[in-house]
Amino acid sequence: MTRFSIGLVLLATLFVGQAAHAQYVSPGASRLAPPLPAPPPPPRIEVPQVPQFDAPPRYNFQPLPRNSFSDRVTKCLDDAAAAGLGPADRGTYARSCAN
Repeated sequence: MTRFSIGLVLLATLFVGQAAHAQYVSPGASRLAPPLPAPPPPPRIEVPQVPQFDAPPRYNFQPLPRNSFSDRVTKCLDDAAAAGLGPADRGTYARSCAN
């Protein structure tokens, strides 16, 4: 008897219909989806420049930028310490090295 009543309840709920909707749509609203935006333009493909064998070589004659005086003194002090010089000798070495 209980199986029959459970089956009857399940069958009744299936035929009654849905009690709630996932999303409410007002009667005057359009059910069509909004138009999709235009797709982005395809990427521009550029052919890389291939070096030529008969082209003259390009040289960069600009001198390398020089470090600041503080950077040079710090490097000279580090070099002197790595060489095993004492504190007084490090200062003498750094003065002659940084200039």
